[in-house]
Amino acid sequence: MFSALFSFLGGSVFRMIWGEAASFFTKRQDHANEMEMVRLQGELDQATHARSLENLRLQNDLGVRQIEVQGAADVEKTDADAFKDAMRAAWQPTGTPFIDAWNGAIRPAAASVVLALWAAKLFAQGFKMDDYDLEISGVVLGFFFADRGLSKRGK
Repeated sequence: MFSALFSFLGGSVFRMIWGEAASFFTKRQDHANEMEMVRLQGELDQATHARSLENLRLQNDLGVRQIEVQGAADVEKTDADAFKDAMRAAWQPTGTPFIDAWNGAIRPAAASVVLALWAAKLFAQGFKMDDYDLEISGVVLGFFFADRGLSKRGK
C-alpha cells in the first residue's frame, strides 16, 4: 500500500510541486524582464523627450535669428529706398530760379574748392603723392567716373 501511495504522490504531487515551482520562477523571471523593459522604455522616452526639446529650442533659435535677419534686411531696404528717394528729390527743380541755380552750383563749387586745396597740397609736396594722395585720387576718380557712369544706366 505504501508503494502505491508513494507512486501516486511521487508522480502526481512531485509533478505538481515541480510545475508550481517552475511556474513561480518563470513568472518571476518574466516579471523581472518586464520591469527591465519598462525601465529601458522609460529611458528611451526620456532621451526622445530631451531630443525633442533640443530640436524645439534649436528651431526656436533659428526662427528668432531668421526674424532678426529679415528685420535687418527690411530696415536696410527701407534705408536704401529712403536714400534713393531723397537723392531723386534733391535733383527735382523747386521752381525758384535762384534756389535751382544754387543747388546746381553748390556741388561743383564744393568739389572745385576741395580739388584746389588738394592741388595746393600736392604743389607744396613737390607733386610727390603719398598713400593718402593715392587714396584720395582713387576716390575722386571713382566718384566722378563710376558714379556718373552708373547713374546714366539708372543704377
